Amino acid sequence: MKVSMMIATAVTAFGLAQATQAADPLKVGISGEPYPPFSFKAASGDWTGFEVELAREICDAMERQCEITPTGWSGIIPSLKAGRIDMIMNSMSITEKRQRVIDFTRPYYFTPGAYVAASDLSLTPPDDLDGLVMGVQAATTNATYARRALRDSGVDIRLYDQAEQVNNDLLSGRLDVILADQIAMAQFLARDEAEGFEIKATAPHHAAYGEGVGIGLRQEDDALREALNTAITAVIADGTCASLSEQYLGTDVCVDG
Repeated sequence: MKVSMMIATAVTAFGLAQATQAADPLKVGISGEPYPPFSFKAASGDWTGFEVELAREICDAMERQCEITPTGWSGIIPSLKAGRIDMIMNSMSITEKRQRVIDFTRPYYFTPGAYVAASDLSLTPPDDLDGLVMGVQAATTNATYARRALRDSGVDIRLYDQAEQVNNDLLSGRLDVILADQIAMAQFLARDEAEGFEIKATAPHHAAYGEGVGIGLRQEDDALREALNTAITAVIADGTCASLSEQYLGTDVCVDG
């Protein structure tokens, strides 16, 4: 009798623990450094952007509460593995190297890298990069591509912690060209101060760019991955992803299937 009661008590406690865990808000890790139009602070001080709003829609589809949790980009994977966040949703490409340490959902969007330089600079990468200084944000697929594909081009590659640092050094003339996400560059070029600069070319398909952008997860979080995959498929199928993409990016970058 006592054994039965002990088992019943343990089962009840386990059920309560599971229910509490399921009710806990999911902490969605984004870069603490603004990355418009994917993630940035609105005038109200709240985080918004394509991926921030898409994260909220995905959580709604799972009927889970979420907390947007800004984290330094360079430490975002360690924060995930340490349990300080539950997932990464900040334009993180699915690559073989990252899959050695974390897991990913199915991809939800894909855009190529783009070369941006002054409009009056004659530039056809990679042939014309010799002797130029190029800026790239570190710990990105563009940085990986630059190291792998451009090391023999003669370009001087300089790595930066933040995307906005790269943009500012291009505007100030400390860089000749930058390589960054095409959509982010389209938004950058829409600024008044970026008049006189343009996208010169996009990077070709390369293994460095992986399979597209997915949500980063701990490798043991199988149930969460399955739930997220179902939710991602739903928000793409019902047009929610496309609508947000058009709103923030001016084009539909969502990956179907």
